Amino acid sequence: MPDKVIIAGAGQAAAQAVITLRHGGFTGGILLVGEEPYLPYQRPPLSKKYLAGEMELERLHLRPESFYVDHGVQLHLGTRVEAIDRSRRTVRVDGADLGYDRLVLATGSHVRRLAIPGHDVPQLHYLRTIDDVRGIQPQLRAGQRLVVIGGGYVGLEVAAVAVQAGLAVTVVEIADRLMARAVAPLLSQFYLKAHQAAGVAFRLQTGVTGIRRAAGHVEVQCTAGAALAADLVVVGVGILPTTALAAAAGLEVDNGIVVDELCRTSDPHIYAAGDCTSHPNALLGRRLRLESVHNAQEQGKTAALAILGQPEPYAQIPWFWSDQYDLKLQMTGIAEDYTTMVVRGDPDKRAFAACYFTGEQLIAVHAVNSPREFMLSKKLIAQGARLDPALVADTAIPFKDIAASASPG
Repeated sequence: MPDKVIIAGAGQAAAQAVITLRHGGFTGGILLVGEEPYLPYQRPPLSKKYLAGEMELERLHLRPESFYVDHGVQLHLGTRVEAIDRSRRTVRVDGADLGYDRLVLATGSHVRRLAIPGHDVPQLHYLRTIDDVRGIQPQLRAGQRLVVIGGGYVGLEVAAVAVQAGLAVTVVEIADRLMARAVAPLLSQFYLKAHQAAGVAFRLQTGVTGIRRAAGHVEVQCTAGAALAADLVVVGVGILPTTALAAAAGLEVDNGIVVDELCRTSDPHIYAAGDCTSHPNALLGRRLRLESVHNAQEQGKTAALAILGQPEPYAQIPWFWSDQYDLKLQMTGIAEDYTTMVVRGDPDKRAFAACYFTGEQLIAVHAVNSPREFMLSKKLIAQGARLDPALVADTAIPFKDIAASASPG
C-alpha cells in the first residue's frame, strides 16, 4: 500500500476518494489540493436551492471540516497543483515540490466562455462555483431583467429560480429547442411550455453576437430580433474537462484524461476521476465522458479501491437529474441512436416517462415526476433488457410487472 496520496481537486470525486481510502483502511498521508477556498461541496444545488437562498453553505459541504481533521487529511484550499513531475513523482503547490506515491487527478470541469464583444461586462456571470452564485444573488431582485444565454439544464434551472423571484427572464438558445443535446423533442416542448407558463420568454434559433454597455444596463445583441435590455446576464453554454495539468505532464488526453476501467491513466502511479475523464463502460460498450455527480462519486471510489489493492472495475449505467419548478427530471442511460421513443404517462398531468429503445432494447429513460419508472429502468438498462415498447406505454399495466416480464439482453 502506498505511503502518500495527493488528490488534485476538491469536488465530489475528490471527496469520495478520501472517504473510500480512509474507510478502506488506508493509514498513509492524504493531501487534498483545491482551487476554491471551500471544503469539498456538491454543485447541483448551486443553480437551484442555493441560488434561491434556500440552502446554507454548510449544507453544501460533502463532509464537515471535522471529518478531514479526524481522518488526518491535509487540506490545501484556495490553491492548485501547478505542475506534475512524473519522473520524480512530485507536484508543485505554492512553489513547493511535494512527493506522492499515488496521485489522483479530480480536476473536474470548467465553464465554456463566450468569445464575443462585451464578454467582460460586470453584468455577465457564469454559474459553476459558490463565488459565482454569490456574485449573482445580489441582483436576483424582483423587477430586474435577466437574460440567460443557453437553454440547457443550468440555464433553465437559473431561469426557474429567477422568474419565481419576480425577475423578467428571457432565455436565448441557438438550437431550435431546449436541452437539444440530451432529450427528445417531446421533452423539449414540454419544458418550453412549463417555462412559458411561469412567465419566461424565449428566443430559440438565436445566437448572441455581443453585449453592449448602456446607461445603467447592458444590451444583448442577437442574430435575430431586437437587442435585449438586461440588468443581469447568466451564461450556461456547457462545460469543458479540465485537462491542462494532465496534458502538460504528458498523460494521454482525448476528450478528457484517458483512463481504464480502474481509473488508471497512462501513468501507473496516477489516477483520474470525475468530469475530467474519458473512460470505458463495459455495459454500454463504448468510451465516454460524463458530467454528473454519480459518475464523479463512483469513479472517486473506483480510483481509491484500486489504490487500496481492492480493484473493482467501474461499469454502471449513468444517471442525472434536473429540478425546475415542481418538475423533477430524472434521466438514466444514454438517449443516443434510439429507434423508438414511447411515452408512459401523461405530460399534461406533469408526470410521465419518455422511454428510448433500440429495437426492443431499453437504452434510456427520462422520467418527469415518475420515480418508479426511473428507479426500475436503471436495472433494466444495465441488464440490456428487451421489452415491447407498446407494453411499456400501457399505463394500465404496473411498471413493476412490465419490468418483471422483461427478456434479458
